[in-house]
Amino acid sequence: MDWIDLRSDTVTLPSPAMREAMARAEVGDDVYGEDPTVNALQQRLAGDLGFEAGLFVPSGTQSNLLALMSHCQRGDEYIVGMDAHTYKYEGGGAAVLGSIQPQPLPQAADGTLPLDAVERAVKPDDAHYARTRLLCLENTWHGRALPQEYLAAARALCDRRGLALHLDGARLFNAAVSQGATARTIARHFDSVSVCLSKGLGAPVGSVLLGAGSLIEKARRLRKMAGGGMRQAGILAAAGQYALDHNVARLADDHARAARLADGLRDLPDLEVTAQHTNMVFIDAPAERLQALKAHMDQARVRLSIGYTPSIRMVLHMDVDDPGVQRTIDALQAFFL
Repeated sequence: MDWIDLRSDTVTLPSPAMREAMARAEVGDDVYGEDPTVNALQQRLAGDLGFEAGLFVPSGTQSNLLALMSHCQRGDEYIVGMDAHTYKYEGGGAAVLGSIQPQPLPQAADGTLPLDAVERAVKPDDAHYARTRLLCLENTWHGRALPQEYLAAARALCDRRGLALHLDGARLFNAAVSQGATARTIARHFDSVSVCLSKGLGAPVGSVLLGAGSLIEKARRLRKMAGGGMRQAGILAAAGQYALDHNVARLADDHARAARLADGLRDLPDLEVTAQHTNMVFIDAPAERLQALKAHMDQARVRLSIGYTPSIRMVLHMDVDDPGVQRTIDALQAFFL
């Protein structure tokens, strides 16, 4: 049996058709700005999402880091969720490499940062404080798509308080598909957006940072400093182009399979389905049974992110089909029933 891997939507493998597109890619030296496939990808996403320019980078972590360092100077501050990827899961890069102070705030259950709390967190113009420059949001957050009216309100707050607004849009297209909206409709509220191509879209590598031309030029210089300049990167950008052409609308299949997986687990004893949004399902299992559960699921050749806390995240993606969902349900039922 093949493994079913539900740890993340980053584990997908490029399809034969994507590999063929990569093999055919026209390439050049991207550090010199001469890779035509990279340039086409950057221009395409900038145009599609309503920005002046884009920058192809190796990872979403670097894309977010370049955005934060382009918006902020040393001693500045950005407001961010306590469980946001840019704050919690990116190695503290903004503080370590950018000397940018994070001001984390608790997220609400729907993934939003309460705007009254954001307002209170903006520092006065006083030498005692870091200068608040930026609000950073994440969409989706734990699979939750941020409400459109919330994004408009966040934009209005930033305009009123003189802040820039950045989106970690690692799963921007999941949010758009789930809301029946375009990615541009979401992105229009932001000064910069990071789009990941290697999660649900299935490319092997890469993210694109989008923003004003001047911001992207800053980010390009910072990319070189951070070691992110690539040479004949069109081979990778071609995978991103293929993903945008073929793998956006099909995200709805991942969302439907996540709902089916959650429904199949709801009545199991000792297991609680705590949430299901877009392509993610969250379950709680008894802490004392976690290691036995891991061994059981490994035997069934189903990979789950089982650690030392009861909460387990399962992420659907293009390499998990309907039989794979049923195998996962059957394996969990065999353990808990």
